[in-house]
Amino acid sequence: MSWGASDLTVRFGAHLALAGVSLEALEGRVTGVVGGDGAGKTTLLRCLVGAIRPDGGEVRRPDPHRIGYLSSSSGTYPDLTVEENLDFAATTYGVPPEEARRRMAEHLERTGLAQARDRLAGDLSGGMRQKLGVIRAMVHRPDLLVLDEPTTGVDPVSRADLWWLVARAAAEGAAVVLATAYLDEAERASWLLALDEGRILAEGTPEQIASGVPGTIHSASARPGGPAAARSWRRGARWRVWTPPGAQSVATDGAEVVPDLHDAVTIAALARELGGASTGGEAA
Repeated sequence: MSWGASDLTVRFGAHLALAGVSLEALEGRVTGVVGGDGAGKTTLLRCLVGAIRPDGGEVRRPDPHRIGYLSSSSGTYPDLTVEENLDFAATTYGVPPEEARRRMAEHLERTGLAQARDRLAGDLSGGMRQKLGVIRAMVHRPDLLVLDEPTTGVDPVSRADLWWLVARAAAEGAAVVLATAYLDEAERASWLLALDEGRILAEGTPEQIASGVPGTIHSASARPGGPAAARSWRRGARWRVWTPPGAQSVATDGAEVVPDLHDAVTIAALARELGGASTGGEAA
């Protein structure tokens, strides 16, 4: 089953939050939505789950009881214990008690929360609260699982646990849509939608987006001058210099670089700013 959105437009007063954005969420697939602050990720996810009515376009979603949603907060009740939070969610969604206990026990054990089942959610660390929030969102095995930046500010161990939960939900047949600002994490998704200021920068598999970069990229120890300065960005201790097709290349003291996802998304944004050179793949 395919859920998603077609040609969404959302305005908040004079601000255009989404401009013609489409997304397809397939069952059994993790679809990543990546972008910086203000890109439109949260607005898109809230449209998907029905929290916002778009000004234009169409949303295809299952019945509300078949949706799991984790907002940018953990979505848990701080004055309830871990187990009480999950019991409440299971009861709300009509999950049979025996099935709910089995699923909760497995997920709590796998994510290191089993020993904290009697602790108040408000007393948990940030990473533990996020894991609890994801388990709570998927306890009823939703058809559509929507997670808004679940790993932001989470330690590496908890992040690995969260990705186990995401993979498990997809393996059970859910269409998973996950927003993130981390490009290294976005590479774990099967399909990506990159947003910038409410518009699509690029979409496709991470490999398609990276391999579709037009022109060449070279490494440099310093930022070049002239027009090339606007096509340069820092990566670690060095600079990347992009030369689009038809542009005059500049000499650098580094080798040509094979683009990764970080480079591809950066170039897509630069191309838009500089007048719209194609970014290849299935980029907008």
